[in-house]
Amino acid sequence: MEVESARMIGAGLAMFALAGVGLGIGLIFSSLINSIARNPSAREQIFPVGILGFALTEAVALFALLIAFLILFK
Repeated sequence: MEVESARMIGAGLAMFALAGVGLGIGLIFSSLINSIARNPSAREQIFPVGILGFALTEAVALFALLIAFLILFK
């Protein structure tokens, strides 16, 4: 019973990373929209950087989910 409780607590703690990921993705896209609204001609240069930031931030979320599943089902 104690080991199962520790697994649940560990998986829950691993999910705290998703709060940071959600905040990061929101900041990335708000900055992207704000910068394109200020200078629409720079869209071709700014948009790929925003998508790269999104992909790297989303990778952290997938890693946290993987860790949580490993804790739960091992």
